[in-house]
Order: sequence, then structure tokens, then C-alpha cells
Amino acid sequence: MQVDEQLIERARSGDAWAMEELLTQIRPKVVSRCARLLPHTLDAEEAAQDALLSIATHLKDYTGSGSFEGWVTVVASNSARQTYRTLKRRFAERAVSELPNPPDPRTTSVIAGSRIDLLDAIEALELAHPETAEAFVLRDIGSMPYDEIAALTQTPLGTVKARIHTARGFVRGKLGVDVDNF
Repeated sequence: MQVDEQLIERARSGDAWAMEELLTQIRPKVVSRCARLLPHTLDAEEAAQDALLSIATHLKDYTGSGSFEGWVTVVASNSARQTYRTLKRRFAERAVSELPNPPDPRTTSVIAGSRIDLLDAIEALELAHPETAEAFVLRDIGSMPYDEIAALTQTPLGTVKARIHTARGFVRGKLGVDVDNF
């Protein structure tokens, strides 16, 4: 994702056309990032819309200390995780009698999706080792290079690698995955 720095600056300064163009350019990347965590298309789209709104609202907070793509990845990943939490809470609040029997696969959401175990493991990671969760998500879900994660989080490269290593071990344990096969 290559976005013109001048476009970003114009959008930051309040140029409505530039903001619209910027959001149009980054939308595919945002949807892609959200879909890595939320396999159900409608859930990923909902998270992407929330992420784009957040980007538009908080663009002035982007300091330029890391890459713009990295900042967008953080916002999209956080939005996808928040959408998952919201869906999970809604699902827990519904009475069992309200669920269709059997569930319609065309409308089944992430709650019954294939990544629920990973998202639950990431939630547990956030509680047990909160300093490692962001680096883990950026590297293993967002596929960001270590040096960009270090710049984005303003953390030394060695610390980033150590946090990711710790997080991977924790997530492997939560998923019940053999270390040799992960």
C-alpha cells in the first residue's frame, strides 16, 4: 500500500476530497487486515467500516514516527478485535432458544467461525501478557516486519522479538498446538 505523503497531509489539514481519496485508497488493505481475523465477510466489512471511521477521525493523531501502513494496520487490527469482542458479547447475551436449529451457514458469524480459538487465545494473551499482544498481532496476523513494529511501538527491536516469542509460546499453549508443528 503506497499512499502519497502529500495526500495524507492534505487529509490531515481538513481537505475533504483528500480524505475521501485517502480512505478509498486504503480501504482494500483495511478490509484485508480485518478479514485475517474475522473470516465471515460481513463481520470483516463491519470492522473495516469502524476502522475507516477511526482513521478519518484520528488521522491528526498519526505522528509519522512509523509507516502510515503500520498505523493503518494497528487501527484495522484493533477494530477487528473489538468487533469480535462485541459479537462474542452479543452471542453470550442471546438465549439459547433464539439460535436457529440448525444454524444457517450463510448467516453464521465469526462466533461459529474457524478463528474463534485464535481470537480467544489473543484475548487471553492480552490479559496475561498485555505488552506482547500488539507486537504478536502486528507480526503474525498483520505480517509486518520486525523493524516496522519496533518503530511503530517505539520499542527496541530485541524487545519486540522477545515479546513476539513470548506471545507465540503462550498462544501455542492456548491452542494446544505442539511446538514442533506450529
